[in-house]
Amino acid sequence: MEKQDEFPAHSAARDGKVDLLEALIRETPRLARQEDVDGRLPLHWAASANCKPAILFLSKLPAFDPDAPDGSGWSALMIAGSRADGDEVVDLLLKLGADVNLKANGGQTLLHFVASKGNIEIARKLLNHTPAASTRVPDKQGQYPIHRAAAAGWTPMVRLLLQHKSPLDATDVSGFTALHHAVAEGHGDTAVALLQAGAEAGKRNIDGKLAIDIAPDAEVQKYIKRAAELEGIQL
Repeated sequence: MEKQDEFPAHSAARDGKVDLLEALIRETPRLARQEDVDGRLPLHWAASANCKPAILFLSKLPAFDPDAPDGSGWSALMIAGSRADGDEVVDLLLKLGADVNLKANGGQTLLHFVASKGNIEIARKLLNHTPAASTRVPDKQGQYPIHRAAAAGWTPMVRLLLQHKSPLDATDVSGFTALHHAVAEGHGDTAVALLQAGAEAGKRNIDGKLAIDIAPDAEVQKYIKRAAELEGIQL
């Protein structure tokens, strides 16, 4: 005998079956507010599936909350914004009043997640929104979005964040600046871009290491030193 689905509305939202989702919730309205084992609502699964019609239907229900968190503190906007193709759902959720600066359980905002993935179009959308996403919110590890972008080697993202008043030399709980993260992950071009922006090369982490000291190999270190020298930057 086939096991009955404990969360039929969640499954319908996840699978983009909007007619079924509507029928289920009209028959049993509480399903719209039912949390699954991960603390997710049908709204979260609709965002995950990039399903605008499902979100539009859910938004018209009583007590709809665009900022409802799942068990990890993620909102539907965070989920949609973490998709490479989530632009239209992000636009919809913003129109529905979603908070761009909401924090997940780890203290991250959507901008942290977008910076990690290098999704610059969504980043621009968030930074130009009213109210704008803040580049100056650290997570519980002391990391700002620029730390995430630098660690992933997303140089255009790093530049965009700096244009929107991101701190340049802030340190996380390990004493790493964005420059430390870029160098440690071997992203020479990103490291050079940070140095060009005025990053402090003389800052040390909690182990007393300069950023240049933690390059993964001699080639990366040599590349950064040569590029810095051409820019007149002393390491």
